[in-house]
Amino acid sequence: MTRLPTAHRLVRRLRVLREDRRANAAVEFAFAAPALFLFIFGIIEMGYALFLQNALDYSVAVASRCASLNGTSCTGQLSNGAYAASQAGANIDGSVFSYNANPLYPASGCGCEVTASYPLPLNIPFANMSVTLTANACYRPPPSKSCPSS
Repeated sequence: MTRLPTAHRLVRRLRVLREDRRANAAVEFAFAAPALFLFIFGIIEMGYALFLQNALDYSVAVASRCASLNGTSCTGQLSNGAYAASQAGANIDGSVFSYNANPLYPASGCGCEVTASYPLPLNIPFANMSVTLTANACYRPPPSKSCPSS
């Protein structure tokens, strides 16, 4: 018989807790916050990836155009990617870029080709993942010029 009053008090305390609404907002935020933060930081990471992709596209286009038109102003900086990296507008190393002067041009292919391949690590907790961003540009030189060899 002594158990019955204890059970009755326990049920009464549970009813009081069930009717208490003071911390509902904090509990709801604790449930929703991880998904909200994942969404926000995912948007930021996607924006950064798009910025880097745009920088790669621009830098390979400028480097390829420079090689086809002004072969002397960027000669020596094409093979190590220094010229393309200086045009990127982002902190991208020159080793990401490669230059290829097509020796068979104009018979086949394009003229001065610059490519880039940049591995972008994704900042996702507990997951070691990366995405490779690539860009490619090829300009044909004017008939009086040829692509520099380096």
